[in-house]
Amino acid sequence: MSTKNFFEKFANSATTFTGSSFAFMAALAIVIVWAATGPVFQYSETWQLIINTGTTIITFLMVFLFFFKQKTAYEIST
Repeated sequence: MSTKNFFEKFANSATTFTGSSFAFMAALAIVIVWAATGPVFQYSETWQLIINTGTTIITFLMVFLFFFKQKTAYEIST
């Protein structure tokens, strides 16, 4: 299997999953658990850094994934 073919399959699966209600509920659960642990960690800088770092990394990767999907859709439509 070529790298391009593997990435296309991965991108299709990832965008399908991230657009699902399950993914939204999982993200919401993570945020709720993180918020609930605030008092335990005394709202420390490390506690804040965990959610900031996680969301930044996910956002960074999703931007490239969505650009790839848009580019693919545009190429198909033209």
